[in-house]
Amino acid sequence: MLPKLKNLLFFLVFLISAVFSSSSYHPLDPLTPSELNQTQTLINNYFSSPPQNVSFHYVGLDEPEKSHVLSWQSSSRNQQIPSRRAFAIVRVNSRSREIIVNLLNNSIISDKFYNGYGYPLLNYAEQLAAGNLTLSYPPFIASIRRRNLNLKEVVCLSFTVGWYGEIKSSRVVKVMCYYLNGTVNFYMRPIEGIATTVDLDRMKIVAFRDRVVTPVPKAEGTNYRFNSSVQGLVKQVGPGFTLDGHVVRWANWELHVSFDMRAGLMISLASIYDQEKGKYRSVMYRGFISELFVPYMDLTEEWYYRTFFDVGEYGFGLSTVTLEPLKDCPENATFMDGYITSQDGTSALMPNIICIFESYAGDIMWRHTEFGIPGQEIQEVRPEVSLVVRMVAAVGNYDYIVDWEFKESGSIKVKVGLTGLLLVRGTIYTNKDQIREEVYGPILAENTIGANHDHFINFNLDLDVDGVANSFIKNKLQTVRVLGNTSPRRSYWRVNSQTAKTESDARIQLGSGTTELLVVNPNKKTRVGNFVGYRLVPGVIAGPLLSDDDYPQIRGKFTKYNMWVTPYNKAEKWVAGLYTDQSHGDDGLPIWSLRNRNIENKDIVLWYTLGFHHVPCQEDFPIMPTLSGSFELRPTNFFEHNPVLKPSQYATDSANLSESGQ
Repeated sequence: MLPKLKNLLFFLVFLISAVFSSSSYHPLDPLTPSELNQTQTLINNYFSSPPQNVSFHYVGLDEPEKSHVLSWQSSSRNQQIPSRRAFAIVRVNSRSREIIVNLLNNSIISDKFYNGYGYPLLNYAEQLAAGNLTLSYPPFIASIRRRNLNLKEVVCLSFTVGWYGEIKSSRVVKVMCYYLNGTVNFYMRPIEGIATTVDLDRMKIVAFRDRVVTPVPKAEGTNYRFNSSVQGLVKQVGPGFTLDGHVVRWANWELHVSFDMRAGLMISLASIYDQEKGKYRSVMYRGFISELFVPYMDLTEEWYYRTFFDVGEYGFGLSTVTLEPLKDCPENATFMDGYITSQDGTSALMPNIICIFESYAGDIMWRHTEFGIPGQEIQEVRPEVSLVVRMVAAVGNYDYIVDWEFKESGSIKVKVGLTGLLLVRGTIYTNKDQIREEVYGPILAENTIGANHDHFINFNLDLDVDGVANSFIKNKLQTVRVLGNTSPRRSYWRVNSQTAKTESDARIQLGSGTTELLVVNPNKKTRVGNFVGYRLVPGVIAGPLLSDDDYPQIRGKFTKYNMWVTPYNKAEKWVAGLYTDQSHGDDGLPIWSLRNRNIENKDIVLWYTLGFHHVPCQEDFPIMPTLSGSFELRPTNFFEHNPVLKPSQYATDSANLSESGQ
């Protein structure tokens, strides 16, 4: 068949298919396989006379103008879809070309050279070729033999080289190699000291260096694979945990769940089973919300005093509500009741105020796909199944959803969701353009101002990491300048660890992004010498914007720092003081901490404040969609290796049920 006739038929087939399937398209859909093939054919034909060496490095949708997409959307998708175009970056005779293809009329509408610095994406074929070139390079083979390694177990990968001030450069990669021999996780087994430089356009080794012989890390303990027959979709079957009174046992966790009429939900004695050590290891003795400070920014006479302490003034537990099955909690949830003391001293039942359920939301616990082993493609995935303990407190207008989520990896994620109703103020204004004075918040609807305000939720976290005696470490990431000519690089960063000796050393204002917060057991180390520990990973970060001498801030001074650490004291439980209503700020964490007690290798308590600055918007009116913030307590050298290499029993049982058709 003549090339022109072939291309014409190809175009007609594509055009017919496009017409019949246009209704299923979205203007921002990625290119379909047929569109990608069409682009390739057009470009190859374009450079076929005279024949040229074409290397594709990117082909993707050339997105329509935003106005066109929005117009299409606003027309209830009745308009014709904007023109479909492909954007391609190719290398032709060692030069980069940018090509735009009109897929509807089967034509190239733009072709231009790129003459600036830099090169396009590496494609897989040239990376593979560079690795194979290295594996067949005699000096490299000699280096492998000198290390007494089996060449058949060596895997080589290409790495981009960056830029270090040179005016002109070649399109090269560095090839680094790794060793299999007992594991598919070759990244844990680098062959150090050997570097090969490959020019990709010429596909030629232009430099080779064997600098030093370093032992290859062992394969033992690096494998992450398990029986592939248990892989697949995890079904939520049954509760997945056992409840013995208030003790919950799930997967590798054991914890105690209770209710307090001031604090609400309390988690105690959380420990995790270490399969390698064959025992449960303590993580947290107690965790609960100690205070919730909500100062509003409206200074009018009826508003200036609205600076609430929801735990100490109203009782978070007293504000707890009955949870609705299938709405507040999924169908596999188990509920717990609570009790409070009434005004006359009699007890009152608060039914179904805590729910516990196993959660699988389609998240991934860990995964890896490996293409680096010649002739193999390896993929291993673990679904994220977790245990959630939930309560909801409706403190006046706001509903607070509190989740303690326990993960098989050893992490504890704590999340607070804010929903319910805003506090709004009536106003004479019906439109923002009318406002010529300070109104302390945005207009949300006619005659309605939403007051700016804060939410500061303080958590009392008595961590007992593998024992009671712990220390608090601040890991600061510091930029280091490279001196002399020791490296083409000019800087790098390293970790500077500082152990807090006293309470004043442990006060942290977050926001710089340069600090890691760890609790370690200085009396216990891993086999390779690291202190076992947990780190606190902040989520939403907010600090007070009120002046230190403002009265609400004096009472809520605990918000001045995101993190405080104190030695454990049974009496020191409520961060804003035991008697919070109309308090003067003369009791609570800032006062206790003035003693500047020793906290190194002690039974210590973390006080972490999760904060929100809330500028209301119209979507918060009339009821606010949930706004969430969280933090995570994450094991850091607590285990000898990843504790969830094997699928959990729950995942295994679910997969077996799926295979059996149940």
